[in-house]
Amino acid sequence: MADPKGFLNHEREVAKTRPVEERVKDWNEVYQPGSLLPIISKQASRCMDCGIPFCHNGCPLGNLIPEWNDYAYREDWTEASERLHATNNFPEFTGRLCPAPCESACVLGINQPPVTIKNVEVSIIDKAWDNGDVTPQPPERLSGKTVAVIGSGPAGLAAAQQLTRAGHTVAVYERADRIGGLLRYGIPEFKMEKRHINRRIEQMRTEGTKFRTEVEIGRDLDAKKLRKRYDAVVIAAGSTTSRDLPVPGRELNGIHFAMEYLPLANKVQEGDLTVAPISAEGKHVVVIGGGDTGADCVGTAHRQGAASVTQLEIMGKPGDERNANQPWPTFPMLYKVTSAHEEGGDRLYSVSTTHFEGDEDGNVQWLHLTEVEFKDGRPEPKPGTERKIPAQLVTLAMGFTGTDRENGLVEQFGLELDERGNIARDADFATNVPGVYVAGDAGRGQSLIVWAIAEGRSAAKGVDHFLTGVSALPAPIKPTDRALTV
Repeated sequence: MADPKGFLNHEREVAKTRPVEERVKDWNEVYQPGSLLPIISKQASRCMDCGIPFCHNGCPLGNLIPEWNDYAYREDWTEASERLHATNNFPEFTGRLCPAPCESACVLGINQPPVTIKNVEVSIIDKAWDNGDVTPQPPERLSGKTVAVIGSGPAGLAAAQQLTRAGHTVAVYERADRIGGLLRYGIPEFKMEKRHINRRIEQMRTEGTKFRTEVEIGRDLDAKKLRKRYDAVVIAAGSTTSRDLPVPGRELNGIHFAMEYLPLANKVQEGDLTVAPISAEGKHVVVIGGGDTGADCVGTAHRQGAASVTQLEIMGKPGDERNANQPWPTFPMLYKVTSAHEEGGDRLYSVSTTHFEGDEDGNVQWLHLTEVEFKDGRPEPKPGTERKIPAQLVTLAMGFTGTDRENGLVEQFGLELDERGNIARDADFATNVPGVYVAGDAGRGQSLIVWAIAEGRSAAKGVDHFLTGVSALPAPIKPTDRALTV
């Protein structure tokens, strides 16, 4: 293990962020460059090397956390990187974006602040890139089999990299103009700079993976034709149908889904646009939805110069400590202050939007809301609590309801759906169509980045076995696996 007394000698210390007044003026990542390495060895030493490391179960990837904590404590970055990559294709993504269910399952977290697993992870991979330890791993021989991957988010990229390294010829199809899926156009630059995606793409190209952008399967290319062209297909198209808010005034100008708003800000950072067509500059902004996507809208609005930002959540305000019905090692619902919330704005809980009010030109100006209380699991308005708040830009960040059904992909393949509207699959991630597999949110429903990568890796094993009859690829999860719950 690392330091047997590390958890007694050192308190939890996390990455430092740049001052708010500085970071809201740019789109760079919010953390102070180089602030982690001086403290990370001590933080890694807090790992207890438990007899049963529950962090393995908290993370669907099964990351070998005590092992790379030990290497990080000893500052053996090469071995730490090897152990990290043994279970995770893209630790620089998860180390920045994952809400870290592994930390919620940390045994130290029973009675102390848990190990800063996420910070250790990102320190290891950043050091590995700096040291040249991340290199292409092309296959020794080709299988002669071809695979198409639909979607270039974390699930699609993980499946593509695993299958390429297994010797198959893989082509990734992406309907956007750049590779990355939600990593590219859903995650703001201040949470993860896109250079991290770019260098992984270059690694994958060198390994042999092919990329086809601006091709939407179902619209630009018939799914049946794609199936005939390749020996196998992996659908990793995500859960991209946004949940709507059907209340009076929804048709007013200035009300947008989060995924209409966020990609435009990213396109400005890519140099495609000078100014975002949907901008918060000088406007009173309301974000409906209290999750991570909502927080991304909040941080984006701050950087665009919003006059005010208000985030609404229909559920009550979570507590600062675990509820009794969310015991260790489950992932608790806690009050979370993200970097975007540190930058300002208001957060309203237990409220529901009743309708929107606009001006004579059809532009939204006010949002009417009411406080709610839950009865039998349903929100009921509290009489006398109705009020309105200024709203000149409204973003809907209430989650997603399933994969895209309008582009024809599901119908052209002839895919069966499960009771939740996701693409159905068997224990090997195979759909009802022979040779067609599904990974990520398209099959699981909206989930975390670690689950997406785990699904991509597991589906790759199913495809590899289908193509060759055997497979040595790892499969960290089953399609039916879920997060730790009571």
